[in-house]
Formats: sequence, structure tokens, C-alpha cells
Amino acid sequence: MEALLTYDRVTIQYRKTEVVRNMSFAVDQGEILGIVGESGSGKSTILKAAMGILGPGHITEGCIRLGKTELTHLGERKLRRIRGKQMGMIHQDTRASLCPIRTIESQIHEMMAAHGTVTKAQACQQALELFEKLGFPDGRRILKSYPFQLSGGMNQRVGIAMAMLLRPVLLLADEPTSALDAAVQKQVVEELLQLRDLYGTAIVLVTHNMSVLSAMADTILVLRAGEAVEYGAAPQVLQSPQAAYTQELLDAVPKLRRR
Repeated sequence: MEALLTYDRVTIQYRKTEVVRNMSFAVDQGEILGIVGESGSGKSTILKAAMGILGPGHITEGCIRLGKTELTHLGERKLRRIRGKQMGMIHQDTRASLCPIRTIESQIHEMMAAHGTVTKAQACQQALELFEKLGFPDGRRILKSYPFQLSGGMNQRVGIAMAMLLRPVLLLADEPTSALDAAVQKQVVEELLQLRDLYGTAIVLVTHNMSVLSAMADTILVLRAGEAVEYGAAPQVLQSPQAAYTQELLDAVPKLRRR
């Protein structure tokens, strides 16, 4: 069976400097791959490469495939059709990625309308249904709110819901819990797992937090300075790491119990 997402010997450069080297991994439908490593190890760059948002960076070797579609050299127009509809993305700080002078409702409608004909009422109804599944309090108030009227944690939860409204097969989550307190962090972890259970969505989770990783990941990829130092099933990596660097990461933080 073909993998949902495949990185095949991918090398990425920024201004002639290699920041990711010879990266290979695969993600199956419904799988959660956790990518962990220190700041600057290339974690976020790997996600941006799939979305085609590397900015001044570029892929110099290898290829990235979503199913049978090669993303590596796909034009911007074709990538726009894939972003949101087939691949959703959660940013580290959703509030910063939202427009501060427009309501959540209008931004949800704009995002959904970019991929098909949908009225504002239809977009709001779909959002409210997903809010309810995720246990959001007072969904209508959230829709009418501006980002600055919501807490950082609620903005992040709204970002997760927005990324899933078009039911993408793949969700790319870039440090989705790093700016949250422990209680909201746990809530976000539970919501991401719930979305995987509801829709069979595969998730690539970038984090430096080993406790979040141990609570969510099926498979773990450990990065150091742009290279993979360990890659395997989560229980194996967490309980019997082969690389000394992985053991250092495990020793650095307490662990959350998997639900």
C-alpha cells in the first residue's frame, strides 16, 4: 500500500546552506509521526517544504510526494488547490497567523470559499458542528469574535478546527502546544487525537516537547542539525533509544501518559 506522505532523500538549502540533508520517511493514513529535535534542527523546514512555503529556501535533491502527486516542483496554482483541502497546517501561534481586524467567522468563510462554493451560513454551520465535537464552549460567540478577543489557547484550538474544516487527509502541526500552559496543552493534544479518530487524518507533529510526543506519536523521527539520528516506532524510540542524543532528549523532560 502506497504511503500517504513520502520524503525521499530530500535536501533543503537556505542561501547555499544545507539545513536538511538526505531526509527520508513515510507517513501512512491515520498515522501520527512526531518530529523532535532542538531549535534549528530543521523540524519546521520539513513541514514548510511539503506546503511549498520555504520562502528563500529550496529543495536541491530528492522529492516529496502526497500519495502519487509529487509536490517538489508543483506550481503555486496547483499547490493552492492542495493546501487546506488535502493538507492542513496548524501554526505555532495561530493568533499571529489570523487577521486581527476580521472575525473568526469571516476568516473561516473565506478559507472554505477558496476551495468551493459555500455560503457564510453553510461555513458557520460546519464550523459550529466541529466546535461542538471538540467541546468548544459557546461556538457562536467564538465565530463572532476577533482573534484579540480570544485567549491564546482558544485561538490555537480555533486554528486546529479551521485546519480540519475541509477534512484534509494530512495535518501538519508546527509546535502547536509550545506557547500554551499545561492545561491547554493537554486539551490540544486530546483534540488532535480525537480528530485522528474521527476522520482518520494523518498528522505530522513537529515539537521539541518529548512529553507531548510520547502522548501522541505512533512513529518518531529525531533530528539533529538537519539530519535524522533516529527513526522508528514510538515505543521503541521512547523505551530503547539507539542514539545518545535521543536519550538526552528523553532525560530532559517529564512524560505525559498516553490516553
